[in-house]
Amino acid sequence: MSTTITRLFDFPYYQLEKYNLSKALTSFKDGKWNSISTKQYIDQANQISRGLLRLGIKKDDKIAVISSTNRTEWNVMDIGILQLGAQNVPIYPTISKEDYEYVLNHSGAIYCFVSDTTILEKLNQIKGNTQLKGVYTFDTIKGEANWEEIIQLGKDNDNQEEVENCKNSVQPDDLATLIYTSGTTGKPKGVMLSHGNIVSNVIASEKRVPLVSGESQALSFLPICHIFERMILYLYQYCGVEIYFAESIEKMSDNLKEIKPHVMTAVPRLYEKVFDKIYGRGAELSGIKQKLFYWAIDIALEYEPYGANGWWYEKKLGVARRLILSKIKDGLGGRLDLMVSGSAALQPRLTRFFAAAEMPIMEGYGLTETSPVTSVNDVRNGGFRVGTVGRIIEGVEVKIAADGEILVKGPNIMKGYYKDPEKTAEVMTGAYFHTGDIGEVSKDGFLKITDRKKEMFKTSGGKYVAPALIENELKQSRFIEQVMVIGENEKMPAALIQPNFEFIRDWAEIKNITLGSNKDIVNNKNVIERIEEEVTLCNSKFGKWETIKKFKLTPEEWSIDAGHLTPTMKMKRKIIKQIYKDLYEEIYRG
Repeated sequence: MSTTITRLFDFPYYQLEKYNLSKALTSFKDGKWNSISTKQYIDQANQISRGLLRLGIKKDDKIAVISSTNRTEWNVMDIGILQLGAQNVPIYPTISKEDYEYVLNHSGAIYCFVSDTTILEKLNQIKGNTQLKGVYTFDTIKGEANWEEIIQLGKDNDNQEEVENCKNSVQPDDLATLIYTSGTTGKPKGVMLSHGNIVSNVIASEKRVPLVSGESQALSFLPICHIFERMILYLYQYCGVEIYFAESIEKMSDNLKEIKPHVMTAVPRLYEKVFDKIYGRGAELSGIKQKLFYWAIDIALEYEPYGANGWWYEKKLGVARRLILSKIKDGLGGRLDLMVSGSAALQPRLTRFFAAAEMPIMEGYGLTETSPVTSVNDVRNGGFRVGTVGRIIEGVEVKIAADGEILVKGPNIMKGYYKDPEKTAEVMTGAYFHTGDIGEVSKDGFLKITDRKKEMFKTSGGKYVAPALIENELKQSRFIEQVMVIGENEKMPAALIQPNFEFIRDWAEIKNITLGSNKDIVNNKNVIERIEEEVTLCNSKFGKWETIKKFKLTPEEWSIDAGHLTPTMKMKRKIIKQIYKDLYEEIYRG
């Protein structure tokens, strides 16, 4: 009898029937890649389920999982938990110990599984303030309970019938997971997603993924605690894709060359870093080789899909691909035919460049509350358009409100915010979820995001400014790493800019400019003048009331750890403004 997928734990069983992979999940451990088959994946998940039952886990119990990296154990735990009708509560590893405490207490988690010593040390500081009955580690840590103890506890299959009864009692509308949004302000909200929410999203999204089912490999490194990567991993399982978990961001380049994946997902920040590194290689060349290299990149940056630039451009692109762009693709493994981007706006220059290099990035759109995909580009059938987040997926409906806000309705919409009916009511109008994003849908169905509703502001002159539009334009510059447009209730818009320190050092070397520390860079006259050129270029594309009149450069690199960014790399605007209040005052009161 073939498996009908209605619950999340149905995916591995479906994979076993249809593809039965010998390398379903692969992690790097003890100096080598270690794989488990689809059959082993299911067997281990059942052992976890049996072990958890013997620990006393019941339907609707909450189990937290915190991991620094994506790994096989996370996925095995996930299925083992879900089969019992219990809920997996993934927690971002990088949040503060206070936020650990809040999420554990708010969710009511009674057990927690952690990856390593770093997470464990942070957790141990607040563990006594929670309801946790036990903590288990994936890494072997002396003196600590290990997840293998649960595997051993479930080795005897005498209670497998009880596991089957639990599985059979789980309905599509049952709660599967609580995902706490990283949030740019206030306490995280626990988004309640059902099995049916995520399953519907996987099956609808699969129609937009041009993978060869049963024959593709994927590299996974985006945090699995975020619904974007988690949904993608279920999708890979559905398509029979072998999943390899990257060792770390630092090892990404090595892992790409070793695994040679066909597909990977990333956030725009990573694609920006890859592009900057590629562009920087040109500085190491000289003479005709350097000219040819930059010519090829310039050609790539003009790319439009489906031959829209005409035959002469396509001819030049063919030469650029043959001489330069194909070598760039080889440097990323050589088989990367598809990349997916989400979480934030992707620079059009990156979309053009990677598509020209035959590694198209399919940008999509969604939120945790939408499980997450609402729309996504698809290179097939004219479904790819630069500067958009693609067409709406099957079964989902998008409506643009009178004020431009994107409203979404469909089987992917969350059940609500956990223990917070008031906040749930604030974002729902009937069956429609208010995304907080401003956008438009073209006549042929492409969705374009233009701003965040809450981030738009008025200057003291009463003019509305959409900061994201200006920020995205400024970030097209290789001199600018991060930027936040400010000016609410002030006489003019201005910007706080974190320079791309690495690129500026390379640029300064070519120009014979001596630079010292980051602090020296942000005060260097040549650097300031050069970035002013970038701001002036950006200003030419906006109305007079939107132009950046002043800017200040920040000496720190904006990061998650320093509090500038959320775990999904979104700016914490209030915190950034507070960190740089002196610069703010200089701009407006100096």
